[in-house]
Amino acid sequence: MRQIAITERRHKAQTVTGKDLNRPALAELIKFVRDGDTVLVHSMDRLARNLEDLRSIVRRLTAKKVRVEFMKEQLSFTGDDNAMANLLLNVMGAFAEFERALIRERQREGIALAKKRGVYRGRSPSLDAARAAELREKVAAGVPKAVLARQYGISRETVYAYLRAET
Repeated sequence: MRQIAITERRHKAQTVTGKDLNRPALAELIKFVRDGDTVLVHSMDRLARNLEDLRSIVRRLTAKKVRVEFMKEQLSFTGDDNAMANLLLNVMGAFAEFERALIRERQREGIALAKKRGVYRGRSPSLDAARAAELREKVAAGVPKAVLARQYGISRETVYAYLRAET
């Protein structure tokens, strides 16, 4: 019987979407891993939602001699992969990207149907009409938008959206 020594250095669970590369935990992971480490990923679509990002992340990790394993797809990549492994990465990544596009398309269709039936409500506004009017008055009085955003608990972009809606 063989014994295998496993040393767990760090476990990082990230519960945000794989939609873009600007994720603090991903940046921390790429910075932290080193030669001989293994990164376990639930599925390809959790790491990235498009093929270009998926390939880029896997390439960055394997360039550091890190093994990347996708549990759902039962695939692993080391950087020394053969043509078949690269083909599987590209095909499975393309399917993940295609699936994401289908989800967005179905969502748009569902929203359009709900609007047609008059039942679509969308997101509720951050500020009621009175608070929005108060916000506009404060902007007109010269209060900085960043200060107002913090005061009202909204983003600066939301402040600008309320100002655009006024006109």
